[in-house]
Amino acid sequence: MRVTLDGKRMTTQQDTHDYLQKELQLPDYYGKNLDALWDLLSAYYESLHIVLLNAEAIEENLGDYGKKLLQLFDDAEEEILGFTIAKR
Repeated sequence: MRVTLDGKRMTTQQDTHDYLQKELQLPDYYGKNLDALWDLLSAYYESLHIVLLNAEAIEENLGDYGKKLLQLFDDAEEEILGFTIAKR
């Protein structure tokens, strides 16, 4: 699966998780936090390629939480088979 995400759409933690749930087609039981995102990314997909546009906007909008989200994506690329991310 290939998904394009726009960091400019991630303005609050709630908006971010709502957006990720919709775009990544996460289930209704998604806990809308970073731990839940990690769990679903590592168990839910066979392969996932994310194109992340405006990645800098995530950190600008969300501060430390944005840094943690970006780090989660980087860690997922290293640790989850079939997960890749391209930041533009």
